[in-house]
Amino acid sequence: MIGIADRGKTESMATRRSAEEVEQVVQQYRVSGLSQREFSQQTGIKLSTLGRYIRRNGQSEPPQQLVRVKLEAPVEPDSGFVLMLGNGRRIASDTALARLIRVAEQV
Repeated sequence: MIGIADRGKTESMATRRSAEEVEQVVQQYRVSGLSQREFSQQTGIKLSTLGRYIRRNGQSEPPQQLVRVKLEAPVEPDSGFVLMLGNGRRIASDTALARLIRVAEQV
């Protein structure tokens, strides 16, 4: 990542990056694991410039996905709870854990 912003400036204006350099900046941003703001601060690239590079690259950050859930009434009032995962696995608790969760939610 070092050297991205250390390009020579001819006068007070920055020189333009080539398409290959822009692609390299976008790839470095993606593998960095940083937010756009953090990456901009560390590399000296303006946040708006980085955002434009990412948009022009055609692959912005992936949108968050919503997941449909189905709620069912408990069979017995104090029987604990069961969490059904999408892959068919179940996570079940006993009544003691369910009571502990209710107490914690009241605090």
